Amino acid sequence: MPVEYKTISEISGPLVFVERTKGVAYNELVEIALSSGEKKRGQVLEVEGDKALVQVFEGTRDISKDASVRFLGHGVELGVSREMFGRIFNGFGDPIDNGPKIIAEEKRDINGLPMNPYARDYPLESIQTGISAIDGMNTLIRGQKLPLFSGSGLPHSALAAQIARQAKVKSGEEFSVVFAALGITFEDANYFISDLRRTGAIENSILFINLSNDPAIERISTPRIALTAAEYLAYTYDYHVLVILTDMTNYCEALREVSAARKEVPGRRGYPGYMYTDLATIYERAGRIKGKKGSITQMPIVTMPEDDITHPIPDLTGYITEGQIFLSRDLQRKNIYPPIDVLPSLSRLRDRGIGKGRTREDHADVSNQLYAAYASGKEARDLAVILGEGALSENDRKYLSFADEFERKFVNQGINEDRSFEQTLDIGWDLLSMFPPEELLRIRSEFKEKYLKSKTEEKQ
Repeated sequence: MPVEYKTISEISGPLVFVERTKGVAYNELVEIALSSGEKKRGQVLEVEGDKALVQVFEGTRDISKDASVRFLGHGVELGVSREMFGRIFNGFGDPIDNGPKIIAEEKRDINGLPMNPYARDYPLESIQTGISAIDGMNTLIRGQKLPLFSGSGLPHSALAAQIARQAKVKSGEEFSVVFAALGITFEDANYFISDLRRTGAIENSILFINLSNDPAIERISTPRIALTAAEYLAYTYDYHVLVILTDMTNYCEALREVSAARKEVPGRRGYPGYMYTDLATIYERAGRIKGKKGSITQMPIVTMPEDDITHPIPDLTGYITEGQIFLSRDLQRKNIYPPIDVLPSLSRLRDRGIGKGRTREDHADVSNQLYAAYASGKEARDLAVILGEGALSENDRKYLSFADEFERKFVNQGINEDRSFEQTLDIGWDLLSMFPPEELLRIRSEFKEKYLKSKTEEKQ
Protein backbone atom coordinates (compact mmCIF):
# COMPACT_ATOMS: atom_id res chain seq x y z
CA MET A 1 0.00 0.00 0.00
CA PRO A 2 1.58 3.33 -1.04
CA VAL A 3 2.40 5.65 1.85
CA GLU A 4 0.96 9.18 1.75
CA TYR A 5 3.26 12.08 2.60
CA LYS A 6 2.39 15.68 3.48
CA THR A 7 5.97 16.87 3.69
CA ILE A 8 6.40 19.14 0.67
CA SER A 9 9.19 21.56 1.60
CA GLU A 10 9.63 23.56 -1.61
CA ILE A 11 7.97 24.16 -5.00
CA SER A 12 10.14 25.50 -7.83
CA GLY A 13 8.90 25.67 -11.41
CA PRO A 14 7.75 22.16 -12.39
CA LEU A 15 9.58 20.63 -9.40
CA VAL A 16 8.38 19.63 -5.93
CA PHE A 17 10.73 18.73 -3.05
CA VAL A 18 9.38 16.12 -0.63
CA GLU A 19 11.11 15.36 2.71
CA ARG A 20 11.11 12.47 5.19
CA THR A 21 10.42 9.87 2.52
CA LYS A 22 11.29 6.17 2.74
CA GLY A 23 11.99 3.57 0.05
CA VAL A 24 11.55 5.97 -2.88
CA ALA A 25 13.24 5.04 -6.17
CA TYR A 26 14.48 7.00 -9.19
CA ASN A 27 11.88 7.31 -12.00
CA GLU A 28 9.08 6.19 -9.67
CA LEU A 29 5.63 7.48 -10.57
CA VAL A 30 4.04 9.95 -8.14
CA GLU A 31 0.45 11.02 -7.50
CA ILE A 32 -0.19 14.42 -5.89
CA ALA A 33 -3.64 15.07 -4.39
CA LEU A 34 -4.66 18.73 -4.08
CA SER A 35 -7.05 20.13 -1.46
CA SER A 36 -9.60 20.67 -4.26
CA GLY A 37 -9.70 16.93 -4.91
CA GLU A 38 -7.77 17.22 -8.19
CA LYS A 39 -4.91 14.80 -8.72
CA LYS A 40 -1.70 15.41 -10.62
CA ARG A 41 0.98 13.02 -11.75
CA GLY A 42 4.73 13.31 -11.48
CA GLN A 43 7.96 11.37 -11.55
CA VAL A 44 10.93 11.10 -9.21
CA LEU A 45 13.97 12.78 -10.74
CA GLU A 46 16.39 12.49 -7.85
CA VAL A 47 16.65 10.87 -4.42
CA GLU A 48 19.10 11.92 -1.70
CA GLY A 49 18.71 10.37 1.73
CA ASP A 50 15.12 10.91 2.80
CA LYS A 51 14.53 13.73 0.29
CA ALA A 52 12.93 13.22 -3.14
CA LEU A 53 12.81 15.61 -6.07
CA VAL A 54 9.57 15.19 -8.07
CA GLN A 55 8.83 16.61 -11.49
CA VAL A 56 5.11 17.28 -11.97
CA PHE A 57 3.73 16.48 -15.41
CA GLU A 58 0.86 18.97 -15.44
CA GLY A 59 2.76 21.84 -13.77
CA THR A 60 2.79 23.04 -10.16
CA ARG A 61 0.60 26.14 -10.43
CA ASP A 62 -2.21 24.86 -8.15
CA ILE A 63 -0.04 22.85 -5.77
CA SER A 64 0.49 24.10 -2.23
CA LYS A 65 2.66 22.67 0.55
CA ASP A 66 -0.32 20.99 2.21
CA ALA A 67 -0.91 18.70 -0.80
CA SER A 68 -0.44 14.99 -0.20
CA VAL A 69 2.08 12.94 -2.16
CA ARG A 70 1.91 9.19 -2.89
CA PHE A 71 4.78 7.23 -4.42
CA LEU A 72 3.25 4.44 -6.49
CA GLY A 73 6.14 1.99 -6.54
CA HIS A 74 6.60 1.78 -10.32
CA GLY A 75 7.72 3.96 -13.24
CA VAL A 76 5.60 5.49 -15.99
CA GLU A 77 3.90 2.68 -17.87
CA LEU A 78 2.04 2.39 -21.16
CA GLY A 79 -0.84 -0.01 -21.68
CA VAL A 80 -0.17 -1.60 -25.09
CA SER A 81 -2.48 -3.40 -27.46
CA ARG A 82 -3.00 -3.84 -31.20
CA GLU A 83 -6.18 -1.82 -30.68
CA MET A 84 -3.88 1.23 -30.78
CA PHE A 85 -3.79 1.16 -34.59
CA GLY A 86 -5.61 4.13 -36.09
CA ARG A 87 -5.71 5.95 -32.74
CA ILE A 88 -4.26 9.28 -31.59
CA PHE A 89 -2.73 9.72 -28.13
CA ASN A 90 -1.05 12.49 -26.15
CA GLY A 91 2.51 12.33 -24.87
CA PHE A 92 1.48 10.19 -21.89
CA GLY A 93 -0.38 7.63 -23.98
CA ASP A 94 -3.91 8.85 -23.17
CA PRO A 95 -6.38 8.85 -26.11
CA ILE A 96 -7.19 12.34 -27.48
CA ASP A 97 -9.31 11.32 -30.48
CA ASN A 98 -12.60 11.02 -28.55
CA GLY A 99 -12.37 7.24 -28.89
CA PRO A 100 -12.70 4.70 -26.06
CA LYS A 101 -9.84 3.88 -23.72
CA ILE A 102 -7.53 1.12 -24.87
CA ILE A 103 -7.98 -2.25 -23.18
CA ALA A 104 -4.35 -3.07 -22.55
CA GLU A 105 -2.98 -6.52 -23.26
CA GLU A 106 -0.07 -5.66 -20.97
CA LYS A 107 1.64 -2.67 -19.35
CA ARG A 108 5.23 -1.77 -20.09
CA ASP A 109 7.73 0.65 -18.54
CA ILE A 110 8.28 3.44 -21.09
CA ASN A 111 12.04 3.45 -20.50
CA GLY A 112 12.29 -0.02 -21.99
CA LEU A 113 14.87 -2.63 -21.10
CA PRO A 114 18.55 -2.39 -22.00
CA MET A 115 19.27 -4.41 -25.15
CA ASN A 116 22.21 -6.79 -24.86
CA PRO A 117 24.61 -5.79 -27.68
CA TYR A 118 25.28 -9.49 -28.33
CA ALA A 119 21.55 -9.99 -29.00
CA ARG A 120 21.48 -7.32 -31.71
CA ASP A 121 21.18 -8.48 -35.30
CA TYR A 122 22.65 -6.50 -38.21
CA PRO A 123 20.14 -4.19 -39.95
CA LEU A 124 19.17 -5.73 -43.30
CA GLU A 125 16.53 -5.33 -45.99
CA SER A 126 15.10 -1.96 -47.00
CA ILE A 127 12.07 0.20 -46.38
CA GLN A 128 10.65 1.85 -49.49
CA THR A 129 9.69 5.45 -48.71
CA GLY A 130 8.60 6.33 -52.26
CA ILE A 131 11.12 9.22 -52.24
CA SER A 132 13.76 8.76 -54.97
CA ALA A 133 16.45 10.85 -53.24
CA ILE A 134 16.17 8.51 -50.22
CA ASP A 135 15.38 5.15 -51.84
CA GLY A 136 17.82 5.50 -54.71
CA MET A 137 20.75 7.26 -53.04
CA ASN A 138 20.44 6.90 -49.23
CA THR A 139 18.26 3.86 -48.73
CA LEU A 140 16.55 3.43 -45.37
CA ILE A 141 17.36 -0.01 -43.88
CA ARG A 142 15.22 -1.92 -41.37
CA GLY A 143 16.69 -1.50 -37.90
CA GLN A 144 18.57 1.69 -38.86
CA LYS A 145 18.37 5.11 -37.25
CA LEU A 146 18.57 7.68 -40.04
CA PRO A 147 17.90 11.32 -39.02
CA LEU A 148 16.62 14.05 -41.30
CA PHE A 149 18.46 17.35 -40.76
CA SER A 150 16.34 20.35 -41.70
CA GLY A 151 16.04 24.05 -40.98
CA SER A 152 13.33 26.50 -40.05
CA GLY A 153 10.94 27.04 -42.97
CA LEU A 154 12.00 23.93 -44.90
CA PRO A 155 9.25 21.39 -45.73
CA HIS A 156 10.26 18.67 -43.26
CA SER A 157 6.69 18.37 -41.96
CA ALA A 158 5.33 17.67 -45.46
CA LEU A 159 8.16 15.18 -46.08
CA ALA A 160 7.54 13.42 -42.74
CA ALA A 161 3.83 13.06 -43.55
CA GLN A 162 4.63 11.78 -47.05
CA ILE A 163 7.04 9.15 -45.71
CA ALA A 164 4.52 8.12 -43.04
CA ARG A 165 1.80 7.42 -45.62
CA GLN A 166 4.04 5.93 -48.37
CA ALA A 167 6.51 3.76 -46.44
CA LYS A 168 6.24 0.02 -47.08
CA VAL A 169 8.15 -3.27 -47.01
CA LYS A 170 7.85 -6.43 -49.08
CA SER A 171 4.33 -7.76 -49.49
CA GLY A 172 3.38 -10.42 -46.98
CA GLU A 173 5.31 -8.81 -44.11
CA GLU A 174 3.62 -6.86 -41.31
CA PHE A 175 4.49 -3.15 -41.35
CA SER A 176 3.33 -0.17 -39.34
CA VAL A 177 4.26 3.44 -38.62
CA VAL A 178 4.50 5.00 -35.16
CA PHE A 179 4.44 8.78 -35.54
CA ALA A 180 5.49 10.94 -32.58
CA ALA A 181 5.16 14.73 -32.82
CA LEU A 182 7.05 16.68 -30.14
CA GLY A 183 6.23 20.28 -29.25
CA ILE A 184 4.46 21.08 -32.52
CA THR A 185 1.77 23.69 -33.13
CA PHE A 186 -1.92 22.83 -33.30
CA GLU A 187 -1.85 23.68 -37.01
CA ASP A 188 0.95 21.16 -37.67
CA ALA A 189 -0.79 18.51 -35.58
CA ASN A 190 -4.00 19.01 -37.54
CA TYR A 191 -2.03 18.73 -40.80
CA PHE A 192 -0.47 15.39 -39.84
CA ILE A 193 -3.74 13.93 -38.59
CA SER A 194 -5.87 15.09 -41.53
CA ASP A 195 -3.23 13.98 -44.08
CA LEU A 196 -3.01 10.46 -42.67
CA ARG A 197 -6.79 10.23 -42.39
CA ARG A 198 -7.31 11.51 -45.93
CA THR A 199 -5.06 8.84 -47.40
CA GLY A 200 -6.18 6.04 -45.09
CA ALA A 201 -2.62 5.56 -43.82
CA ILE A 202 -3.79 6.20 -40.25
CA GLU A 203 -5.35 2.71 -40.15
CA ASN A 204 -1.86 1.22 -40.05
CA SER A 205 -0.36 3.94 -37.85
CA ILE A 206 -0.26 5.00 -34.21
CA LEU A 207 0.03 8.74 -33.49
CA PHE A 208 1.39 10.40 -30.36
CA ILE A 209 0.88 14.18 -30.38
CA ASN A 210 2.55 16.60 -27.97
CA LEU A 211 1.66 20.25 -28.58
CA SER A 212 3.90 23.23 -27.92
CA ASN A 213 1.71 24.37 -25.01
CA ASP A 214 1.84 20.97 -23.29
CA PRO A 215 4.15 20.51 -20.28
CA ALA A 216 7.87 20.03 -20.99
CA ILE A 217 7.94 16.76 -19.05
CA GLU A 218 5.30 15.34 -21.43
CA ARG A 219 7.59 16.21 -24.34
CA ILE A 220 10.36 14.22 -22.68
CA SER A 221 8.14 11.17 -22.24
CA THR A 222 6.57 11.25 -25.76
CA PRO A 223 9.39 9.55 -27.73
CA ARG A 224 9.73 6.91 -25.01
CA ILE A 225 5.99 6.25 -25.08
CA ALA A 226 6.12 5.90 -28.89
CA LEU A 227 9.11 3.55 -28.78
CA THR A 228 7.42 1.40 -26.14
CA ALA A 229 4.47 0.89 -28.50
CA ALA A 230 6.91 0.15 -31.35
CA GLU A 231 8.82 -2.43 -29.29
CA TYR A 232 5.58 -4.18 -28.41
CA LEU A 233 4.58 -4.47 -32.09
CA ALA A 234 8.07 -5.43 -33.30
CA TYR A 235 9.09 -7.99 -30.72
CA THR A 236 5.71 -9.44 -29.77
CA TYR A 237 3.90 -9.52 -33.13
CA ASP A 238 6.85 -9.40 -35.59
CA TYR A 239 5.98 -6.04 -37.17
CA HIS A 240 8.53 -3.99 -39.03
CA VAL A 241 7.94 -0.59 -37.40
CA LEU A 242 9.06 2.80 -38.72
CA VAL A 243 9.18 5.38 -35.91
CA ILE A 244 9.14 9.02 -37.06
CA LEU A 245 10.08 11.55 -34.35
CA THR A 246 9.50 15.21 -35.18
CA ASP A 247 10.99 17.46 -33.91
CA MET A 248 13.89 16.32 -31.71
CA THR A 249 15.03 19.94 -31.34
CA ASN A 250 11.87 20.61 -29.32
CA TYR A 251 12.67 17.56 -27.20
CA CYS A 252 16.15 18.89 -26.42
CA GLU A 253 14.74 22.33 -25.57
CA ALA A 254 12.43 20.64 -23.03
CA LEU A 255 15.43 18.77 -21.64
CA ARG A 256 17.26 22.09 -21.20
CA GLU A 257 14.22 23.63 -19.49
CA VAL A 258 14.02 20.80 -16.97
CA SER A 259 17.77 20.94 -16.37
CA ALA A 260 17.57 24.68 -15.66
CA ALA A 261 14.69 24.10 -13.21
CA ARG A 262 16.84 21.55 -11.40
CA LYS A 263 19.64 24.18 -11.22
CA GLU A 264 22.14 21.86 -12.87
CA VAL A 265 25.45 23.12 -14.21
CA PRO A 266 24.84 23.72 -17.94
CA GLY A 267 26.96 22.31 -20.75
CA ARG A 268 27.34 23.58 -24.34
CA ARG A 269 24.91 26.42 -25.11
CA GLY A 270 23.03 25.77 -21.89
CA TYR A 271 22.06 22.18 -22.69
CA PRO A 272 22.66 19.60 -19.94
CA GLY A 273 25.96 17.77 -20.03
CA TYR A 274 24.15 14.43 -20.15
CA MET A 275 22.21 15.24 -23.35
CA TYR A 276 24.35 12.82 -25.40
CA THR A 277 23.48 9.96 -23.02
CA ASP A 278 19.83 10.98 -22.95
CA LEU A 279 19.55 11.04 -26.75
CA ALA A 280 21.30 7.67 -26.91
CA THR A 281 18.60 6.13 -24.66
CA ILE A 282 16.12 7.06 -27.42
CA TYR A 283 18.08 6.41 -30.62
CA GLU A 284 19.60 3.12 -29.48
CA ARG A 285 16.13 1.59 -29.10
CA ALA A 286 16.13 1.12 -32.88
CA GLY A 287 17.36 -2.20 -34.22
CA ARG A 288 16.76 -5.89 -34.75
CA ILE A 289 17.07 -8.73 -32.23
CA LYS A 290 18.38 -12.18 -33.07
CA GLY A 291 15.57 -14.70 -33.21
CA LYS A 292 12.90 -12.01 -33.74
CA LYS A 293 11.39 -11.29 -37.14
CA GLY A 294 10.35 -7.71 -36.34
CA SER A 295 12.47 -4.56 -36.42
CA ILE A 296 12.37 -0.93 -35.27
CA THR A 297 13.63 1.73 -37.68
CA GLN A 298 13.91 5.34 -36.56
CA MET A 299 13.74 8.53 -38.61
CA PRO A 300 14.18 11.42 -36.16
CA ILE A 301 13.76 14.91 -37.62
CA VAL A 302 16.10 17.62 -36.31
CA THR A 303 15.54 21.31 -37.10
CA MET A 304 19.04 22.79 -36.91
CA PRO A 305 18.99 26.19 -35.15
CA GLU A 306 20.27 28.80 -37.63
CA ASP A 307 21.10 25.89 -40.02
CA ASP A 308 24.16 25.21 -37.85
CA ILE A 309 25.35 21.61 -38.25
CA THR A 310 27.80 22.14 -35.33
CA HIS A 311 24.95 22.95 -32.93
CA PRO A 312 24.87 20.42 -30.04
CA ILE A 313 21.58 18.79 -31.13
CA PRO A 314 22.52 17.78 -34.72
CA ASP A 315 26.13 17.28 -33.65
CA LEU A 316 25.29 14.71 -30.96
CA THR A 317 22.57 13.14 -33.11
CA GLY A 318 25.12 12.58 -35.86
CA TYR A 319 27.47 10.77 -33.45
CA ILE A 320 24.78 8.28 -32.39
CA THR A 321 22.93 7.62 -35.64
CA GLU A 322 23.92 5.87 -38.88
CA GLY A 323 23.94 8.65 -41.44
CA GLN A 324 21.78 11.69 -42.18
CA ILE A 325 19.46 13.16 -44.82
CA PHE A 326 20.00 16.88 -45.48
CA LEU A 327 17.39 19.34 -46.69
CA SER A 328 18.81 22.20 -48.77
CA ARG A 329 17.67 25.83 -48.91
CA ASP A 330 19.26 26.22 -52.35
CA LEU A 331 17.10 23.43 -53.76
CA GLN A 332 14.00 24.87 -52.07
CA ARG A 333 14.68 28.23 -53.76
CA LYS A 334 14.57 26.36 -57.08
CA ASN A 335 11.09 25.06 -56.14
CA ILE A 336 12.38 21.50 -55.91
CA TYR A 337 10.48 19.19 -53.58
CA PRO A 338 11.69 17.41 -51.56
CA PRO A 339 14.81 19.63 -51.36
CA ILE A 340 17.12 16.75 -50.39
CA ASP A 341 20.80 17.44 -51.05
CA VAL A 342 22.14 13.97 -51.81
CA LEU A 343 25.87 14.84 -51.67
CA PRO A 344 26.20 15.53 -47.92
CA SER A 345 23.47 12.97 -47.17
CA LEU A 346 24.55 9.48 -46.19
CA SER A 347 23.05 6.13 -45.24
CA ARG A 348 25.90 4.11 -43.73
CA LEU A 349 23.96 0.84 -43.91
CA ARG A 350 22.71 1.26 -47.48
CA ASP A 351 24.90 -1.35 -49.16
CA ARG A 352 23.76 -4.15 -46.81
CA GLY A 353 20.10 -3.59 -47.61
CA ILE A 354 20.04 -3.17 -51.40
CA GLY A 355 20.82 -5.30 -54.42
CA LYS A 356 19.56 -8.56 -55.89
CA GLY A 357 16.76 -10.10 -53.85
CA ARG A 358 16.27 -6.88 -51.86
CA THR A 359 15.76 -4.02 -54.32
CA ARG A 360 17.36 -4.58 -57.74
CA GLU A 361 20.74 -5.97 -58.76
CA ASP A 362 21.95 -2.70 -60.33
CA HIS A 363 20.98 -0.46 -57.40
CA ALA A 364 24.44 0.14 -55.91
CA ASP A 365 26.11 0.75 -59.29
CA VAL A 366 23.45 3.22 -60.44
CA SER A 367 23.56 5.07 -57.12
CA ASN A 368 27.37 5.37 -57.13
CA GLN A 369 27.43 6.59 -60.75
CA LEU A 370 24.71 9.17 -60.07
CA TYR A 371 26.71 10.45 -57.08
CA ALA A 372 29.87 10.81 -59.16
CA ALA A 373 28.13 12.52 -62.09
CA TYR A 374 26.15 14.91 -59.87
CA ALA A 375 29.30 15.85 -57.91
CA SER A 376 31.06 16.65 -61.20
CA GLY A 377 28.04 18.69 -62.27
CA LYS A 378 28.10 20.71 -59.06
CA GLU A 379 31.81 21.42 -59.55
CA ALA A 380 31.10 22.62 -63.09
CA ARG A 381 28.29 24.82 -61.73
CA ASP A 382 30.69 26.43 -59.24
CA LEU A 383 33.21 27.04 -62.03
CA ALA A 384 30.52 28.62 -64.20
CA VAL A 385 29.74 31.10 -61.40
CA ILE A 386 33.40 32.16 -61.24
CA LEU A 387 34.51 31.94 -64.89
CA GLY A 388 31.23 32.10 -66.78
CA GLU A 389 29.60 29.19 -68.63
CA GLY A 390 31.44 30.11 -71.83
CA ALA A 391 34.77 29.19 -70.22
CA LEU A 392 33.64 25.62 -69.50
CA SER A 393 34.78 22.70 -71.63
CA GLU A 394 32.30 20.61 -73.58
CA ASN A 395 32.64 17.85 -70.95
CA ASP A 396 31.98 20.35 -68.12
CA ARG A 397 28.85 21.60 -69.86
CA LYS A 398 27.62 18.03 -70.23
CA TYR A 399 27.95 17.43 -66.49
CA LEU A 400 26.40 20.82 -65.73
CA SER A 401 23.40 19.84 -67.84
CA PHE A 402 23.26 16.50 -66.03
CA ALA A 403 23.18 18.21 -62.60
CA ASP A 404 20.21 20.36 -63.67
CA GLU A 405 18.34 17.33 -65.06
CA PHE A 406 19.17 15.24 -61.97
CA GLU A 407 17.60 17.85 -59.68
CA ARG A 408 14.60 18.35 -61.96
CA LYS A 409 13.77 14.71 -62.71
CA PHE A 410 15.29 12.56 -59.97
CA VAL A 411 15.23 14.66 -56.78
CA ASN A 412 12.10 16.62 -57.64
CA GLN A 413 8.79 14.76 -57.37
CA GLY A 414 5.20 15.47 -56.44
CA ILE A 415 4.11 15.64 -52.82
CA ASN A 416 1.72 12.74 -53.51
CA GLU A 417 4.03 10.89 -55.92
CA ASP A 418 4.97 7.44 -54.65
CA ARG A 419 7.84 5.93 -56.66
CA SER A 420 8.86 2.28 -56.42
CA PHE A 421 12.51 1.20 -56.35
CA GLU A 422 12.14 0.15 -59.99
CA GLN A 423 10.78 3.54 -61.06
CA THR A 424 13.57 5.34 -59.20
CA LEU A 425 16.30 3.24 -60.81
CA ASP A 426 14.70 3.60 -64.26
CA ILE A 427 14.83 7.39 -63.87
CA GLY A 428 18.49 7.03 -62.90
CA TRP A 429 19.26 5.02 -66.05
CA ASP A 430 17.38 7.56 -68.15
CA LEU A 431 19.64 10.32 -66.79
CA LEU A 432 22.83 8.27 -67.19
CA SER A 433 21.99 7.65 -70.84
CA MET A 434 23.13 11.26 -71.39
CA PHE A 435 26.70 9.89 -71.25
CA PRO A 436 28.45 7.40 -73.54
CA PRO A 437 28.81 3.94 -71.90
CA GLU A 438 32.61 4.25 -71.62
CA GLU A 439 32.22 7.23 -69.25
CA LEU A 440 30.13 5.23 -66.77
CA LEU A 441 33.11 3.79 -64.93
CA ARG A 442 31.21 2.80 -61.79
CA ILE A 443 28.72 0.51 -63.53
CA ARG A 444 29.51 -3.06 -64.47
CA SER A 445 29.40 -3.93 -68.16
CA GLU A 446 26.59 -6.49 -67.77
CA PHE A 447 24.32 -3.81 -66.29
CA LYS A 448 25.15 -1.37 -69.08
CA GLU A 449 24.21 -4.04 -71.59
CA LYS A 450 20.99 -4.93 -69.78
CA TYR A 451 19.64 -1.50 -68.78
CA LEU A 452 21.47 1.24 -70.67
CA LYS A 453 21.00 -0.23 -74.13
CA SER A 454 17.20 -0.11 -73.91
CA LYS A 455 17.28 3.51 -72.70
CA THR A 456 19.52 4.55 -75.59
CA GLU A 457 17.22 2.81 -78.07
CA GLU A 458 14.18 4.56 -76.58
CA LYS A 459 15.79 7.97 -77.15
CA GLN A 460 16.67 7.11 -80.73
